Amino acid sequence: MKKALILYLMCMFCVQAQEKLTIYFDFDAYNLNEAAVKKINSWIAEGNEYEVTKLYGFCDWKGTNQYNDSLAIKRVYAVYNFLKESKIEVRKDIEVRGFGEDFEQSKVQGENRRVTIIFQKKRNSIPVETTSEVASEPLKDKIKAAKKGDVVKLDNIYFFNNSAKVVPKSESVLYELLCAMNDNPKLKIEIQGHICCKSPDQVEGVSTARAKAIYNYLIRNKIDRTRMTFKGYGVSRPIHPIPEKNALEEEENRRVELLIIEN
Repeated sequence: MKKALILYLMCMFCVQAQEKLTIYFDFDAYNLNEAAVKKINSWIAEGNEYEVTKLYGFCDWKGTNQYNDSLAIKRVYAVYNFLKESKIEVRKDIEVRGFGEDFEQSKVQGENRRVTIIFQKKRNSIPVETTSEVASEPLKDKIKAAKKGDVVKLDNIYFFNNSAKVVPKSESVLYELLCAMNDNPKLKIEIQGHICCKSPDQVEGVSTARAKAIYNYLIRNKIDRTRMTFKGYGVSRPIHPIPEKNALEEEENRRVELLIIEN
């Protein structure tokens, strides 16, 4: 146990220059729970380009050493698979370790059931929302100047991974759109959803669900439904060819736009 503890401390010392994200697991479980998925998705939604270099798994002291060693590794690979499915770059020589219960345990058992993701931001990693905010004019001005047939992109609108739920920091964009709809009573739009990274023959339900989520938000806030329609276009209208070359191209393909029907 002393050897494992020393190794753990050495590993943590080596990664101080990098950043880390810790997620927690339910008792005797290795599948990601809702809180863990939400935490990783929020991290992804920050818009940075990440490279994951290490994954460390841990367990509480209950159960045998052998069982906990196995459970720690299972937790690590559950996170690894989720990251890969989410298109997060994982180094080919990633360091994967399961410490089981052989580390300095917290008195709060829930804090011991965890996986620590060690990562670094790429040097050219710039949050997409920062770039967009600097480059774009206010949404209300773009909509006011738009003519029939124009397409207006909703900048800085992000969703949790593979879902139609808007991340909290993007709610202000929905409010801007609501204000624009109220300020322009003759405005009619088609809300268009687009995704990235998929093959054309795959189900494109996510793009439709995201467009509908924005439609429903406006309905809930008293915008007449006759002024709006929604449609998901999947990957049929990419800005960049699929497969994309980098995360920036993926981000630009994964978007929501407004087709101006009447203004």
